[in-house]
Amino acid sequence: MTFDMNDVAPQQSGDLIPDGTFAKVTMSIRKGGVDGANEHDRGLLKASNQPGSDVLMVDAEFTVAEGPFARRKFWQNFTVQGGKLDEQGQSVGWKISKSQFRAMIDSALGLNPEDMSEAAKAKRVLRGLADLDGITFAAKIRIEPNRNPAYKDANRLDHVVLPTAPEWQKVMAGEAVPAQPSKKPRPAAAPAQPATPAWGQSQPAAAPAVPAWSSQTAQPAAQPASEPAAPKAAGGPAWLNP
Repeated sequence: MTFDMNDVAPQQSGDLIPDGTFAKVTMSIRKGGVDGANEHDRGLLKASNQPGSDVLMVDAEFTVAEGPFARRKFWQNFTVQGGKLDEQGQSVGWKISKSQFRAMIDSALGLNPEDMSEAAKAKRVLRGLADLDGITFAAKIRIEPNRNPAYKDANRLDHVVLPTAPEWQKVMAGEAVPAQPSKKPRPAAAPAQPATPAWGQSQPAAAPAVPAWSSQTAQPAAQPASEPAAPKAAGGPAWLNP
């Protein structure tokens, strides 16, 4: 038996995606085994590994969909419960995550964030956070310096690029957009134990089955194009039932 290595992709560089890169990315949720608030999010969340922490998170894997960094990945956690509370007793981390999730929907569907019509609001309603699995949107990627210079830095989501931004139409159309580096300085080293290196965290797991709407690409037009690869799920969000 022989092994033909000619039909595999070349080895990818271990270098990070350059700071300030604009790209179309797809988010997959890696299940952490902790139930969310409803049936749709059963086993979806991941508990913090910090002793005494009550934080529950969405463990997200981002894959660049196209362009010079296609198939490159980076990972990020989004707090959905617990942690620091505001004056109203609500999770500060969840408020930040919720804002980012809404931006992902607006970017994916080409919605103006100021559009509060009934039709637009209906598209932002999720059956559960699991509906975000496979969503594709325009993003700006940054390099986050590790607090301990002995370990590697990592790519993170800088922010979601909204349809009102000049870069959005170009990114979603597959055009090249010049990077805009954040130029943030490396933070001072933590006096306590060194931060866990990227390879010491949970390793990328196989992404859950991608729903039909994940292949949907928002177009620089009023309505995004949709080419579902599987039957549409009934009762889901706008991208499942456009």
